[in-house]
Amino acid sequence: MEYNKIVSQTQVNIQVQSKINDFFNRFQIGTLMHRCGVRKRHGHSIRSLTEAIFILPFIGKNFYRGIVINEDNAFGKDAAYQLLRGTSFNWRRLLLFLGQRLFSILNRLTNDDRESVLIIDDSTYDRSRSKLVELLSKVYDHSTGRFLKGFRMLTICWSDGASCLPLDFSLLSSREAKKRICESKKDLDKRCCAYRRRKEATMKATELLEPMVKRILNTGIQAQYLLMDSWFTMPSTVITLAKHIKVIGMIKKSPKIFYTYDGNKLDVMAIYRRLKKRRGRAKILASTNVLLKDTVPAKLVFVRDRRKKDWLVLLSTDTGLADEDIVRIYGKRWDIEVFFKMAKQHLKLAKEIQCRDFDALIAHTTFVFMRYMFLSDLQSEEWTSVAYNILQS
Repeated sequence: MEYNKIVSQTQVNIQVQSKINDFFNRFQIGTLMHRCGVRKRHGHSIRSLTEAIFILPFIGKNFYRGIVINEDNAFGKDAAYQLLRGTSFNWRRLLLFLGQRLFSILNRLTNDDRESVLIIDDSTYDRSRSKLVELLSKVYDHSTGRFLKGFRMLTICWSDGASCLPLDFSLLSSREAKKRICESKKDLDKRCCAYRRRKEATMKATELLEPMVKRILNTGIQAQYLLMDSWFTMPSTVITLAKHIKVIGMIKKSPKIFYTYDGNKLDVMAIYRRLKKRRGRAKILASTNVLLKDTVPAKLVFVRDRRKKDWLVLLSTDTGLADEDIVRIYGKRWDIEVFFKMAKQHLKLAKEIQCRDFDALIAHTTFVFMRYMFLSDLQSEEWTSVAYNILQS
């Protein structure tokens, strides 16, 4: 019985390895890594090292069991650590190049009437049991209402409502030095990727949003709207991002944030009181047009909150969009929440490896994002196969 179980597991591992080899070949990931400066002068190839790390969660192993103490590997643990800690490797560019190639496939499968979107959100990168991780800081976890040790992982994804591609991220430490538990100790060239990533880690999240969106759109990846939750949908941020893409987001009910309505500067609660509400149990209660900072027109849609006797408000810079469409499109923001859960629970984000080096954290997070892209590609293959069978029948 035990023998049959071992044989069955071996067969599964072989099938997984075959799928991953096909993924690396079709998207020429080895070539992309070379273009992004991920290279080695001697020893085992970058691709063999990358695949060995890439496959770990799919065969039920972590970095320690699969790399550090695994005697079946043709390379040693130092080679893997050297790959992760490289200071000149442009992991951001690699992720964007791979996302661009996957987008070209998924976009062909997407109906022209279906809106594709970019989604911005952040999530905690938990390292609560660590003490000496580079740039480790105290961050606030909105889900638990407590501070923990780790980072904020600012992420932007592309979605068509069916598939999701994580395209860019930034691990954010605290801007305040007193909240940072460890500082950066590496002596780095200011021109290298590692230095820029560390500088970025101590910036405000809102300062990074526009560069991230511009980088993605400049690669040719197309999206009609940018979706954000209430932590980012501030008038000044929306105005900045609306220069590049139409924005839909939920806004805070705050007495300190004002919008120009009917010539007066009012908060959303005051605006809501002045509007005529729809009768009965309507899901959409009211809507109106406003100005952001007296310059950018926007539409506010007030929606019934199903969780409690209250209301929510969505903002769209596309004022010609119907109220129902604004609510429907904003619903696609849930895809990034699914991605975060998948990355943390199944793809071993922040759990698989316990490196203290900030570059290693960036590299490993890139591997996790690539694993999710691999799963999105497998899903698109299934859809293509189903569509082909329907056409043949």
